Amino acid sequence: MTGFGRGEAVMGRGTVRVEVRSLNSKQLDLTVKLPAVFRVAESGVRSAAAKVVGRGKADVYVTLENEGGGAAAKINTEVFVDYYRQIGAATEAVGRRGADAAAMVGAILRLPEVLAVEGNGELSEEDTAALMGALEGALRAFDAFRVAEGEVLLADIMGHVGRIEELLGEVEPYECARVGAVKARIMEHISALGIAVDGNRLEQEIVFWVEKLDITEEKVRLAKHCTYFRETASGDDDAGRKLGFIAQEMGREINTLGSKANDAEIQKIVVQMKDELEKVKEQLLNIL
Repeated sequence: MTGFGRGEAVMGRGTVRVEVRSLNSKQLDLTVKLPAVFRVAESGVRSAAAKVVGRGKADVYVTLENEGGGAAAKINTEVFVDYYRQIGAATEAVGRRGADAAAMVGAILRLPEVLAVEGNGELSEEDTAALMGALEGALRAFDAFRVAEGEVLLADIMGHVGRIEELLGEVEPYECARVGAVKARIMEHISALGIAVDGNRLEQEIVFWVEKLDITEEKVRLAKHCTYFRETASGDDDAGRKLGFIAQEMGREINTLGSKANDAEIQKIVVQMKDELEKVKEQLLNIL
């Protein structure tokens, strides 16, 4: 399920901002990106985010905007010089001697570990609290985003389930007419053969044949699966996988109903049911 949330908090070093984004995925794939100053808090950030995200391909971005009263950023001279030498050697190797020094400096300053905040060795309790507060705000917004999206998805899914229930009701008239049609067809074929048959035995065989075509059990089970689907969707917090299993059972009953139908009109209804169920399954991939 997709999601997005943003939070921020003011701390002694400046303003910390946190963004949480996710795309749908079967498992949790969490990436945390944060400045070096917050590296010691990465485990806590990752743990808090994982509890809320649950599953999906998610990214947590933490940025620190230094404001006037905070500690100044300093250039790590040793790292800067090392980058400068490597870039200079690389440009000469490709015949680009005399590269623009200003452009090189600007590029190097954006590379990892070149700029550092002075005195960033240890996070104070206030700094950690600000970071976690910003993360909590981002996760609240992220969760609210997913709840709103989930309500839209659920309404769409329930519309398709309701349509399956409507189509199930449309089967009954054709089912009743089908039994009489089967009997009439059998009698017509026997009459065309012009042979004498035992009436009682014929009646028994007709009853046996009609019982093989009976779809009452499939109709009852499909209706119960639809009801159970609704109850699970409205009652379980973590219903995604369970709804997937119920949808599979609904598919089995629809398939069996179609194989036993022996009627063109019922087959058309079955095809429509399958179409609605496929739409349900597609949307379930986005539900936790």
